[in-house]
Amino acid sequence: MDLATLVGLLGAFGIIIAAILVGGSGLIFLNVPSMLIVIGGTLFAVLMKFPMPHFFSAFKVAMKAFFNKAENPQRLILEGVELANIARKEGVLGLEGREIDNEFLQRGIQLCVDGHEPEFVRSMLGKDINMTIDRHERGQAIFKAIGDVAPAMGMIGTLIGLVQMLSNMDDPKKIGPAMAIALLTTLYGAIIANAFALPIADKLAHRSQEERLNKALILETIGSIQEGLNPRIMEELLKTYLPASQREDGGDQANAA
Repeated sequence: MDLATLVGLLGAFGIIIAAILVGGSGLIFLNVPSMLIVIGGTLFAVLMKFPMPHFFSAFKVAMKAFFNKAENPQRLILEGVELANIARKEGVLGLEGREIDNEFLQRGIQLCVDGHEPEFVRSMLGKDINMTIDRHERGQAIFKAIGDVAPAMGMIGTLIGLVQMLSNMDDPKKIGPAMAIALLTTLYGAIIANAFALPIADKLAHRSQEERLNKALILETIGSIQEGLNPRIMEELLKTYLPASQREDGGDQANAA
């Protein structure tokens, strides 16, 4: 569970709800026509922009913002150096049957054990990286679209409410409900965009960047093992994928291992 995403989401909505309740009854902020315009209109408008399978799969991808936990790259480096030491002593076949938690690293090692050429292995794993990033970017695009469309739908609801209000100026009883639609749709659209959709899109972009970095590091690990690179040199090469502040710690952990 990503606490930052959960706390941020609950905190944003909690502050909004608290501000509503402090100012009076929360029931005045509930309006079914406004919700239908903003929520229903947004979903259907975004659905027009993307193929249906991509649209529904985006909500599954969104779970990565809450439940996905990227592997520590330092841990991947340590595991890569350990595999390189085994391959240097026993040959690549010595890695066969070894239990590896990371599925992408496991696949790469298996391709090496099967005797494929380095160019083929790099091509296969590179395509895997590109396809994964493409799927992530589709999910990000859909949530960015929701963030763009929701305020626009709120504006449409506002215009509807204003038209209804102006057309019933002779009946004061109808002015209040029409004005509620006019204001609440704008509020709903702003909340959906800025407290939900756009933050989720940004977190997915962050998750995608983390996965891209880890997979690039693994790709470098596989290539170094196939080339028979000295494990110590390989370790220094892989540490270039870490921020400068983490490289020394990574080295200390590797030496301790």
